[in-house]
Amino acid sequence: MAQRNALHVQRADALNKSGALQSAIFNSANFSSIATDAQGVIQIFNVGAERMLGYTAAEVVNKITPAEISDPQEVVARAKSLSVELETEITPGFEALVFKASRGIEDIYELTYIRKDGSRFPAVVSVTALRDDSNTIIGYLLIGTDNTARMRIEAERARLDQVLQAKNIELEAARKTADKANLAKSDFLSSMSHELRSPLNAILGFAQLMESGTPLPTPTQQANIDQILRAGWYLLELINEILDLALIESGKLSMSMEPISLPDVLRDCQTMIEPQAQKRGIQMRFPQFDAPRFVEADRTRVKQVVVNLLTNAIKYNRPNGSVEVTCDTDTDAHHVRISVRDTGEGLSPPKIAQLFQPFNRLGQEASVEEGTGIGLVVSKRLVELMGGAIGAHSTLGVGSVFWVELNLAEPPQLVFDAHAPTELPLSRVPDGAQVRTLLYVEDNQANMELVAQLIARRPDIRLLSARDGTRGVALARTHLPDVILMDINLPGISGTQALKILQEDFSTQHIPVLALSANAMPRDIEKGLEVGFFRYLTKPIKIAEFMNALDLALELAAQHNPTLHD
Repeated sequence: MAQRNALHVQRADALNKSGALQSAIFNSANFSSIATDAQGVIQIFNVGAERMLGYTAAEVVNKITPAEISDPQEVVARAKSLSVELETEITPGFEALVFKASRGIEDIYELTYIRKDGSRFPAVVSVTALRDDSNTIIGYLLIGTDNTARMRIEAERARLDQVLQAKNIELEAARKTADKANLAKSDFLSSMSHELRSPLNAILGFAQLMESGTPLPTPTQQANIDQILRAGWYLLELINEILDLALIESGKLSMSMEPISLPDVLRDCQTMIEPQAQKRGIQMRFPQFDAPRFVEADRTRVKQVVVNLLTNAIKYNRPNGSVEVTCDTDTDAHHVRISVRDTGEGLSPPKIAQLFQPFNRLGQEASVEEGTGIGLVVSKRLVELMGGAIGAHSTLGVGSVFWVELNLAEPPQLVFDAHAPTELPLSRVPDGAQVRTLLYVEDNQANMELVAQLIARRPDIRLLSARDGTRGVALARTHLPDVILMDINLPGISGTQALKILQEDFSTQHIPVLALSANAMPRDIEKGLEVGFFRYLTKPIKIAEFMNALDLALELAAQHNPTLHD
């Protein structure tokens, strides 16, 4: 008996809770609950429906269907759309609002309700078919939420999107205008730089002739000549830096990225900079490498950056100071940092923040030291184009450290083509055959050694080498090699400029010139062939391709000089 009473109490509690939940739902003011009978006539119209639509329950219950408080055009449109979708004729009216639910299909849609006062508001409506125990539909429940806020937000978002799109178009137009102006400026600077070189070369040339002429200039004349030469060389440096900056900004600067030997580059920089340091009494210390170390960079541009940092370290040092160069590899062995430490006056934090700004000499404009304020800007952009980073830190009264980080690289390797033998057979020179000459113009010692290894397997070929384009042209004129192998990015004149000089010289214009470059984009190759290279080979060196191109060039050389035929 007690157990039965307990069950009654539990059931009563459950019914009370269920009734409370139903009451809370139907009295909620946050959403409308409209229940209809099977024919669609409204039977329940909750507080939320009254608040949203302005009708009292008494005004609609047993009198109208939800279709009569909905936008009639939307109801008609929904009936047409569902008729097409479900391939059955659906009558405009209440049937269009509940047809999917009557077929057991989940249905949530947007609909415009019309209030008692005629005003309208968007709603999101969820429809459920109500069924009895035998699964017969006895009515429908339509639960709606006011969609005004969401639609207002979406409209505002759409408006902001339009504003943003218009602003983006405006900014893109401004960017294109700025780019066009910047390109015009860069083209102008580049053109002017080249135009200024001709008269400047004459000024420097004739001043040097006057300095070394007979009779020798008087002390007064010598002092005047010194002023002309000093100003001329300074102006040439300024022109070169402006030209580099213009090329970088216009995107026309070509970078020859390849593995380069860092010890070789630093040795070259040391040779170039030590006379300047000795003249000022500055002690130089460079790192000693116990193993080869390569970075992925443009050899000429790395030297340009390091020499610029070394020049500044000497120029702004104290008398009898020192400059120390160090190289450190990071813990992940991905980067190497080249640091140039001086014992100068140091820079304050505000001046450090102004580094790498064009034409900003950080208050040194009135000093006796000449400078352009461009060198560090060019250095920064060159380093970034090579995928590296540059920075500085300083302590007043102690000195400064300028550093450059570059990506480490594997040493240059010969690439054996697929199915090609990894060991090259040693060639034999037929009796009485002439040994042909190959001139290789290359400033990367590692690449020079690789080619030397290849040519060592060809006793029928003698290898000459030059480290820059000017020297290469001179050797070509002197030795008249059968074939020339030319790097594109060289110190001084480029490989393309050297080719032009050779083509204009009657004694060398017949020599086939092969390009060998790290500039491996299709346009680079196309341009190389257009200017007259016999073949354009890319680094890393592919043995089969290299040997085939070399043999073809030798055949062409033999046609020009029949005595070279075996």
